[in-house]
Amino acid sequence: MKVIRIDRGEGKFREGLKLLQNSYVAFGPLKEDREVYNFKILGDKTPDLNIQNTYLSPKGIVFPQSEVMLKYTLDETKEDCNLMKEAEKDKKPKAVFGIRPCDAASFLIAKRNFDTADYKDPYWISSYEATTFAGLACNEPCSTCFCKSAGYGPFNEEGLDLLFVDFNSYFLIKVLTPKGEELMKKANWQNVVDSDKALADILSKKTSCEDKFTTSIATSNLKSKTILELYNAPFWEEESFACLNCGTCTFVCPTCWCFDIQDENCGCDGVRMKNWDSCMFPLFTLHGTGHNPRGNKQQRVRQRFMHKLKYYLDKYDKGIQCVGCGRCVRLCPVNIDIRRISEKMNGYKACN
Repeated sequence: MKVIRIDRGEGKFREGLKLLQNSYVAFGPLKEDREVYNFKILGDKTPDLNIQNTYLSPKGIVFPQSEVMLKYTLDETKEDCNLMKEAEKDKKPKAVFGIRPCDAASFLIAKRNFDTADYKDPYWISSYEATTFAGLACNEPCSTCFCKSAGYGPFNEEGLDLLFVDFNSYFLIKVLTPKGEELMKKANWQNVVDSDKALADILSKKTSCEDKFTTSIATSNLKSKTILELYNAPFWEEESFACLNCGTCTFVCPTCWCFDIQDENCGCDGVRMKNWDSCMFPLFTLHGTGHNPRGNKQQRVRQRFMHKLKYYLDKYDKGIQCVGCGRCVRLCPVNIDIRRISEKMNGYKACN
């Protein structure tokens, strides 16, 4: 495996980012208001790779919060009246710097929904395939991170094209895919080092970080539980009591993929667009008849966690629908914790 070294300073790293502007739309963590960091288009800025994690996940780079799919006109004086036309898209390749391994793995989870044998979302697929992911390994886990026990880890390589490892004054970069190799060439980052020594140094960093984890999620028994056993468990009322149905958990989650499709008109012109939606919203399952199968918050909270921790697990047998980034734990205004709920589900024994 090829390993490349570049200086951490503004010199070689910044020069490479400038070269990439000719070929990619580059994204990375940038500071917004207060101490909030999110993935933004870099332009002539350098990504801040000192932060532990962004406020929002980078899923919006591939799956925008709102995305126009089609345009149409109802003006009968025009030849294309009542015809749907695909909206123009910026198809320039994208490069994402500083994405954490857990966030990169989340795209593989989403891929099982957007790119299946029977159903394919061309908008998501084309955007994902045009993106190169340059990951940043975690040297220090956040207090609420549990990616290791979720089946991933601070140095996980799944879903990445490159893995940057921070050694304070320099980065060691593992080149993982041809897309990653192409980006390195265009950035002129070609200082190849002795791979045996570099990989040993990276492994030492990985072991050190994994030893620092203080929290985990219990999932070992979930597969053996029946759906109805967990669905009818008595703890859902207690766990949902404080929920505000604000949707923060789904908004910040890298693996939530629910969306709605709506038409919006202005005069005779209109667009058909996708918008993020949330299973926590009362309108999410409201039928045209007025019936709502999940009309109260207990039902909605149960749906969220059953889907994350049971339905997805049973359907794909690829682990839970969670990468352990901890955003929902940190940002829930009423401290609902997926780790606590998973522990209850994992240890629950129905009374006969």
